Amino acid sequence: MPSVMQEIKLDKDDLGMITSSQSLAYAISKFISGVLSDQISARWLFSIGLCLVGGINVVFSWSSAVSVFSLLWFINGLGQGLGWPPCGRLLRKWFEPSQFGTYWAILSCSMNLAGSAGPIIATVLSQSYSWRTILSVSGMICVVFSFVCLLLIKNEPKDVGLPNIEVAKTKNKGGSPSGDSTLSEFLLSPYLWLLSVSYMVVFGVKTACTDWGQLFLIQDKGQSALMGSSFMSALEVGGLMGSLAAGYISDKAVAKQGKRIYGNPRHFILIFMMAGIFVSMYLFRVTVTPNSSSVWILSLGAAFGFSSYGPIALFGVIANESAPSNYCGTSHAIVSLMANVGGFLAGLPFSTIAKHHGWEMAFWIAEVSSGAAALGFFLLRNIQTKMGHVPKKAE
Repeated sequence: MPSVMQEIKLDKDDLGMITSSQSLAYAISKFISGVLSDQISARWLFSIGLCLVGGINVVFSWSSAVSVFSLLWFINGLGQGLGWPPCGRLLRKWFEPSQFGTYWAILSCSMNLAGSAGPIIATVLSQSYSWRTILSVSGMICVVFSFVCLLLIKNEPKDVGLPNIEVAKTKNKGGSPSGDSTLSEFLLSPYLWLLSVSYMVVFGVKTACTDWGQLFLIQDKGQSALMGSSFMSALEVGGLMGSLAAGYISDKAVAKQGKRIYGNPRHFILIFMMAGIFVSMYLFRVTVTPNSSSVWILSLGAAFGFSSYGPIALFGVIANESAPSNYCGTSHAIVSLMANVGGFLAGLPFSTIAKHHGWEMAFWIAEVSSGAAALGFFLLRNIQTKMGHVPKKAE
């Protein structure tokens, strides 16, 4: 953003329009691809999305108008939305339920690895190359890797001569579909909507910090562009650790306590991390000044990343495993749609608040929202977590 703003006159509303257009498209695309992911080859769905994203990055680098930026970034969001649903399907096909949270978290770390290296690489390269060249090259790399993925990804174990995990599970359980529910039973589950609203707030706050935290540091806190990009990298590194910790610790809790109809063993680490979002946001807003230590700023970034990416991984895991077997994909699609509503609100609405009332007020609103979500989830932590029909125990 800083490099683009140096060449093209853009105000906060323009930037908000561009980021919101992508968030809106991503929400639509991810919901549709989530519902359809069980019917479409994960290999093709993922590869097409990556190729589309790369192509749009290249075309974006040729453009200069805000309206064109918004349109292209909308299409970019459509391509981005094709990424995670096929990944979720691949996880279900390749890994046992007892490993689900850990491997979900490991795969989620891919965004943190790219996000931690990306800001630093982009800032360093921008000193020698234009943002257009950087974006164009990154897009071409995406296109090349889309063909690599098409060749190497395998949809399920049987594609390489191994037994399918889900088939083995069905045989072990006698093939009973007792976990199935009607659509109305599933949609009327209060737990589905508790997860959805909480995920919306957490994802919205995370997106606000990743989209605008760099500008907040530069424009309001008097920090350098390099410190801004370093903060973003620290956030992503913390996010990587948070995702891994959330998946591993919550899997251990499930193995020890077992799955229950009321409450979920994963709730403890989820609530702890949601509270961490509030604390790190408060310290970031109140304590950072032009004279603040770089170590302190980077520590806050890492703490926020740890606290925000952990819940993001857990919401997906819980939505998938708590849903009836015939609506796992739809469950993840719904909570992800609500999360991306939060991402959309973190774009233009958030930037409009910042334009009229300043970054301080905008980040205060995000901070209060995160605290309210953590408190609400804590109070409802023992809600019935089995979505849809709860079968009676066999006598």
